[in-house]
Amino acid sequence: MAKFELKLPKMGESVAEATITSWLKDVGDTIEADEAVLEIATDKVDSEIPSEVDGVLVEKLFNVDDVVQVGQTIAVIEIEGGETVEVKAAAAEPAAESETTRVVAEVTQTVIAAKATVKPVISSEDRFYSPLVKNIAKAEGISQTELDLISGTGKDGRVTKNDIKSYLESRGSAPVTAPKTEPVIVVQQKVESDLAPVKTVKKPSVAPVILSGDDEIIEMTRMGKIISKHMVDSVQTSAHVQSFIEADVTNIWNWRNKHKGNFKKREGENLTFTPIFMEAVAKAIRDFPMINISIQGDKIVKKKHINIGMAAALGDGNLIVPVIKNADQLNLIGMAKKVNDLASRARDNKLKPDDIQGGTYTVTNVGTFGSIMGTPIINQPQVAILALGAIRKVPAVIETPDGDFIGIRYKMFLSHSYDHRVVNGALGGQFVKAVKDYLEAWDSDREI
Repeated sequence: MAKFELKLPKMGESVAEATITSWLKDVGDTIEADEAVLEIATDKVDSEIPSEVDGVLVEKLFNVDDVVQVGQTIAVIEIEGGETVEVKAAAAEPAAESETTRVVAEVTQTVIAAKATVKPVISSEDRFYSPLVKNIAKAEGISQTELDLISGTGKDGRVTKNDIKSYLESRGSAPVTAPKTEPVIVVQQKVESDLAPVKTVKKPSVAPVILSGDDEIIEMTRMGKIISKHMVDSVQTSAHVQSFIEADVTNIWNWRNKHKGNFKKREGENLTFTPIFMEAVAKAIRDFPMINISIQGDKIVKKKHINIGMAAALGDGNLIVPVIKNADQLNLIGMAKKVNDLASRARDNKLKPDDIQGGTYTVTNVGTFGSIMGTPIINQPQVAILALGAIRKVPAVIETPDGDFIGIRYKMFLSHSYDHRVVNGALGGQFVKAVKDYLEAWDSDREI
């Protein structure tokens, strides 16, 4: 019998270690290839580590809560064969340099080209792939984007060995192509030539925090660190601009009060304002599809599906954004059930990875906390986000055929943040105006 060393695979370019959260197999258990052995947590995502071979688990080298470095052996599996098999952590392999890179290298002798690499197959949405699947994808020339499109039958939609083999068998008849990525050239030393010098952008210094003896230092949670980095990256990526508009939602307020009791009895679901707002947003996106885009280099990716993320508060104060897929295809009952389901599972920490992926536009309800408006940060790689303010009962001028008079109305502010690189003020303003118009045109006699 031979022994197979299961190592911690590389989980991403910036991930050097992971914490073991649980062992799914005990010593003596039989393990099949691509079956999960343990669960780990990094500062980016929680994942399972599967075996690449069939065998029996004979040794665990780490305990729960231990921190393991990428490349370290974490378990030993006994397999059929004559010698120990050692599997290295997935590593990047250099691809051929471009002609431009070779010329620069010959002229300067001091330019080091960061060659285009075949990266470990981990999607931009943090979808996990086992080392076995990554190796098959690399050997068959399957790009990252192409791999992300393969439906998985494993736990939480994970792509298994059989999934990728089935895809390869049908690949010839239905190929999926992905855009090519140009190699990145990184100059690490000064170039003594006629080439323009490469300027180093100096990171702004942060003023030190002065502590007193009574101050309390609280460690940020792992999710808090992720959110912090995501927000900073978004501000550094997008040129944020905001438009604000006030909507009269009196008809919606009265209509909901009229129907929420019967809806609860009939459907067993609460009828909140959120599905009504989501319906209006989905209609406005359909009217202005250039809000439903992403930027890829100097190209615009126009999204086919309208997948609206709804920011939900967690018990620890952090936020998570579950996604309503194909929101424009849901009726109001379907929208209400979907909103309630995602919100409930978010509070109970039962969302699946697929529930928070694929969003194309985001809505956040700052009115939940009493705010009348806000300037939300765009959820990358999207280009816009809408904040819903609190609904307020206010005096307002009401226009009638008999003249204007003052009355009490229910109103709210809509705050629209958008990426000014691709969304100009006209489009950003017209979109939020369309949302307002759909809300104010609500049919008070609508049945549900």
